Amino acid sequence: MPWRFCLKGKKKPAGKGGTSGQWADHLTQKAKSMGYPARSVFKLEDIQNKFQIIKKGDIVLDLGCSPGSWTLYAAKLVGDQGRVFGIDLKAVETNLPANALTIQDDILSPEHPAFIEPHTGKFNAVISDMAPATTGRKDVDAIRSLELCRMALDTALKNLAFQGNFVCKIFQGNDFKTFEQEVKAAFKECRVFKPESCRKQSKEIYIIAKAKIK
Repeated sequence: MPWRFCLKGKKKPAGKGGTSGQWADHLTQKAKSMGYPARSVFKLEDIQNKFQIIKKGDIVLDLGCSPGSWTLYAAKLVGDQGRVFGIDLKAVETNLPANALTIQDDILSPEHPAFIEPHTGKFNAVISDMAPATTGRKDVDAIRSLELCRMALDTALKNLAFQGNFVCKIFQGNDFKTFEQEVKAAFKECRVFKPESCRKQSKEIYIIAKAKIK
């Protein structure tokens, strides 16, 4: 199976009054009780609460959308007048509202899905929780994560509207600062953020970029 995408929510957040596994189980149970398939929803919730990346009426592209938590949360944020489109190598089995659509496909394939073709218009936000299938070697995982992030950034720059926003998960590695500068060059604001629901010891962080320059 290609390593490009993996399911969201596999990382174990840091313990709060318990072990990492116990905290992860707590978040998973909480997410499912709220109708979300994975605890990764709380990462996007943290990002949204702090940075207001998505607004009502927005058109959003969710890269690496399986199992669907981010797509579902974003669909609630944009409301009936907005739309959310997701793509992943894995199928999304979560029931989604009418304003959300997902496709099982490879964003790197030569033929992009129809919903990111120019005739559909530009997106107000591109969000990416993509991660490589980890190998246990942090240097290798960071390199593979960077490849996904550069692909996500390229997709965002081609398809975002002026003043559009971009969110991207990345594993910190030797080239992290270089990539951060690439994002800063294309957006008015750029921040590095670690949601509270991430494990403290994890190298997983998020780049939050607002207001695409052109």
